[in-house]
Amino acid sequence: MKRRFRLRREDDFQRVLKGRRIYAGQTLVAFSQPSRRGVWRIGVAVSRQLKGSVRRNRARRRLREAARLRLLADDSVDAGLGIPYEVVLIARPAALTLPAAALESEVAAVRVRLLRQGRPEGSGGRR
Repeated sequence: MKRRFRLRREDDFQRVLKGRRIYAGQTLVAFSQPSRRGVWRIGVAVSRQLKGSVRRNRARRRLREAARLRLLADDSVDAGLGIPYEVVLIARPAALTLPAAALESEVAAVRVRLLRQGRPEGSGGRR
């Protein structure tokens, strides 16, 4: 994932974590907030409850790759539908053991929720 699409500073992470929790699944928990810069930015974190730096880094790499494929790919942002978000994805221990497809499907579910959340009032959806 390119540097300009990543959240890197601690205050950026803290600001997004104070936002809304939008998804809690088997492999990750996601928080989001509308972007101040006008671009999608992703931060990935792993708790130290996941013992061993090798395991934490592997979980971080797997989650970052799934986010790159499902949140930042050209066709995945739906050509500007909704507003850009800053998202923090926190890996759970299952992110190490489940197949990459399961991880990607959870990240895709995060994207669906964000796009549904960013839709203006009266533009479709449930009635």
